[in-house]
Amino acid sequence: MPLLELKNVTKYYDKGTPAISDISFVANEGEFISVIGPSGAGKSTILRCINRMIEASSGEIIFDSQDILKCNKRNIRAVRTKIGMIFQQYNLVERMSVIENVLHGRLGHKSTLAGIAGSYTDEEKKYAFKIIDMLGLTDQVYKRCDQLSGGQKQRVGIARALVQKPKIILCDEPISSLDPNSSKIIMDYLKSISSEMKITLIVNLHQVEISLKYSDRIIGVNSGKIVFDGPAKDMTSENIHNVYNIDNENSNFDLGEKYEA
Repeated sequence: MPLLELKNVTKYYDKGTPAISDISFVANEGEFISVIGPSGAGKSTILRCINRMIEASSGEIIFDSQDILKCNKRNIRAVRTKIGMIFQQYNLVERMSVIENVLHGRLGHKSTLAGIAGSYTDEEKKYAFKIIDMLGLTDQVYKRCDQLSGGQKQRVGIARALVQKPKIILCDEPISSLDPNSSKIIMDYLKSISSEMKITLIVNLHQVEISLKYSDRIIGVNSGKIVFDGPAKDMTSENIHNVYNIDNENSNFDLGEKYEA
């Protein structure tokens, strides 16, 4: 059984062209999947449908043997504790410290009152410190997040997702705001989370060469539809041309060339 399966998922924001149309794929435990495609292709919509940040118009999303599109509010809250999310712009509380932001990842496991009170168990705190240390942030643990670099902020975002003890992490353009060195650090951490912790990752990326380097599998999306789904090793220049609507005859692009959409 795959951990996640999308079946013919479609999303309309209005009555016009769908943002995504008949999206179907599976994701297995510990798999690192990159979703690539031009801006506006529907990559972010796919991720947000998976955790129901937005509601799909039709289709099925089976996660951990449960159709999450049929979940009520209480059930979807429980499902989201197993789904971590990493954002392009970090989505941190900047005035709070690293440890406070990381512990926010436990809020889905708590009652509303306990969440408001910021009441965490010793076990939760120990695990948060362990994750912070794993991500090389021990020296920053009590710093406010507005004092951190972009790469450090994204590592806090990763730690916040990991402290949930999720089965899957959805990453929406996690390196698009970072310099090349910070991007490599973040991607290395994400790869180790997938391979060593056996957590499934679905990562939206603009950078083709990075998706080729780190992914087990690549899903190419164009105009709301999947136009490629296969192992990274099977991605060809022709496939990339199709994903990005590049004219084969007039393009010198090959797989050794850096490319950003």
